[in-house]
Amino acid sequence: MNIFNLIIVQPIFNLLFGLYSIIPGGDFGVVIVIFTVLVRFAMWPLIKKQLHQTKAMQKMQPELARIKKESKGNKQLEGMQMMELYKKHDIHPFRSIGILLIQLPIFIALYQVIQIFTLHRDEIAGFTYSFLKGVGPIKDLIANPDNFNQNFLGLFNLSQQAIASNPFAVNIFILILAIGAAATQYIMSKQTMPKKQSNKRLRDIMSEAADGKQADQSEMNAIMMGQMTKFLPVIMFLIMIYLPGALVLYYTVSNLIAVLQQGHALKDDTKEMIAIADQATPIQNKKATAKARAKEATEANIIRITAKDTASKKNKKRS
Repeated sequence: MNIFNLIIVQPIFNLLFGLYSIIPGGDFGVVIVIFTVLVRFAMWPLIKKQLHQTKAMQKMQPELARIKKESKGNKQLEGMQMMELYKKHDIHPFRSIGILLIQLPIFIALYQVIQIFTLHRDEIAGFTYSFLKGVGPIKDLIANPDNFNQNFLGLFNLSQQAIASNPFAVNIFILILAIGAAATQYIMSKQTMPKKQSNKRLRDIMSEAADGKQADQSEMNAIMMGQMTKFLPVIMFLIMIYLPGALVLYYTVSNLIAVLQQGHALKDDTKEMIAIADQATPIQNKKATAKARAKEATEANIIRITAKDTASKKNKKRS
């Protein structure tokens, strides 16, 4: 057994096997759903930090644009000022990559576990921890591996694909899951998309660049993110229809939970905005002039009203 199997595949295999043994009827689809919920909630503290950083990065876009303008093409100066800005706001741009590096091995390991349960059942005993081999349902399944229930609620076989190549056939239930995976991917992306500052399209910016006008990097980034928001769900759908149903179920449930988690975190952000605005009173700086105090009070009131209006709109959309 290689190091990847020993450290990642085997623990996931035994966790799924243990859940399978206590689920009435041994429904592997229910096991996948429970496993997905456990993974998402175990990663919640890290995901929440990453989401807050995403929001902070969005709020810093005007400052990043200012730095780019003031550096006048000096990439070294621009890079130094950007790093200082990140440090000031405690931003770690590569933290989101860390989350991906955690989820990717789980996804790969889950694929291998599905292969063991469905195609290589002679390896079940070798991957099972010794202390689990004496558990009744697990002991029976090791002795009779063909009794493994690889269905989800009796609706479809989790080892099958949405579109089979030989013979050509469509599994409508897995196809619906693949559509759900694409839809939730789109919603996830839209939740963290920055508000559009202009209605310019990529062709408009390219046309301006052809006329000698320097392109605004923030506008370019916003347009590219918007394009990715549209195309990524399509790409994910095309991938999902050729993966085993168990992986499609895992990905769809994971995305659905992520949408709920992100909605919760964004709601907390709105509450924090209101709290900060309410605390931003003119008495905080006694030496400030009357004009400055009035400006601070006005800005605090605007932030508070905007934040409450945002929260109100979100509540109306939910209802």
